[in-house]
Amino acid sequence: MKRLWHGFALGLALLFLTAPPALAQEEIRIGVIYPLTGAAASTGLELKNALELAADIINNGTKGLNLPLSTTGGLPNLKGAKIKLIFGDHQGNPQTGATEAERLISQEKVVALVCCYFSNVTNTASQVAERNGIPFMNPESSSATLTQRGFKWFFRTTPHDDLFVTNFFEFLKDVEKKKNISVKRISLFNENTLFGTETTKIEEKLAGEQKYPIVEKILYPAKSTQLTSEVQRIKAANPDLIMQSSYLGDAILSMKTYKELGVSPDALLANDAGFNDSEFLKTLGKDGEYILSREVWALDLAGKNPLIKQVNDLYFERYKTNFNGNSARTFTGLMALAEAINRAGSTKPEAIQKALVETNIPGSKLIMPWKGIKFDATGQNTLGSGIIVQVQDGKYVTVWPFDLASKDIIWPMPKWDQRK
Repeated sequence: MKRLWHGFALGLALLFLTAPPALAQEEIRIGVIYPLTGAAASTGLELKNALELAADIINNGTKGLNLPLSTTGGLPNLKGAKIKLIFGDHQGNPQTGATEAERLISQEKVVALVCCYFSNVTNTASQVAERNGIPFMNPESSSATLTQRGFKWFFRTTPHDDLFVTNFFEFLKDVEKKKNISVKRISLFNENTLFGTETTKIEEKLAGEQKYPIVEKILYPAKSTQLTSEVQRIKAANPDLIMQSSYLGDAILSMKTYKELGVSPDALLANDAGFNDSEFLKTLGKDGEYILSREVWALDLAGKNPLIKQVNDLYFERYKTNFNGNSARTFTGLMALAEAINRAGSTKPEAIQKALVETNIPGSKLIMPWKGIKFDATGQNTLGSGIIVQVQDGKYVTVWPFDLASKDIIWPMPKWDQRK
């Protein structure tokens, strides 16, 4: 009997010696869905890079950064658990995005999703998350209706197009008042997915309310391979200002077509997206100069927030390019999600959802020029804000609000034949 007991005790001791510590270093599996192939693959790569930098900062710690979880080396409330990103590729296709969301939830067992840049893909993928009761973090998609669906699992850190287009018209009023510049003829030139169509509706509404005449409105097919007839209509309308919403390929194609057909308004005011992608200026060079765009981030704001430069330096060291508004927002979205998971102290979806609802991150802990991150009942961050940047000498510089501006606005843009 004693031999049996000693054998049992020895076996039990060996079991405890060889078994891994319970819950220590658990992986927190987060699903990520972006356009990693296809026309927007370069954008998707930038977003992927931003997420991997954020995960590395959280998992391994980086001294001297005033970011959530930047010095802990993992999630302290989950015994040092590390973030593991599981990637999916939606290729710019809404149905593919939904399919990838299903795969990540059912097969990869992710505890939350970060997705999707394209508003129309975010729309379908988030429906899958809502149906499955999985927290969905949306760092970039700006279509206002995404937070008007009554969803309980959807959270968006970026401001939306209602705010951004309102900024457009606030900017025009300030330019008129302080620069004595008057805009009398506006053309709308937007792609025809959820992003562009919703933006068009808001632009029409606000232009009507504020008495800005719209002389042409064009919704062109997304992923167009030629825009000649559409740009000819813009030329015939002869606007002072073009308001444009385009993803990368369309933004580059339109600029080339403007030059080819001699379309040169006083200003082009873009709704971010393709006009702020790093490939935009790499491809167009000086032909991308003087474009105005709404933004949420700019490197020249580092003078007011040193954290911007500190994190951008890490990104540049690793990827040899600067953050832009897209990648900076994506970085911030994962930081906010990880901070909530840590506060939840759990990987259960209900606990993470509750923590997201209670999120209150101050602006001092962000690389964005926002007051912070705090979600309302619809899942929309109420503390975000926008700026206007302009391409000057190959850089995006802040020109509005005027109290944040690092450079004076150049208006009108030089005509094509007058550019150096």
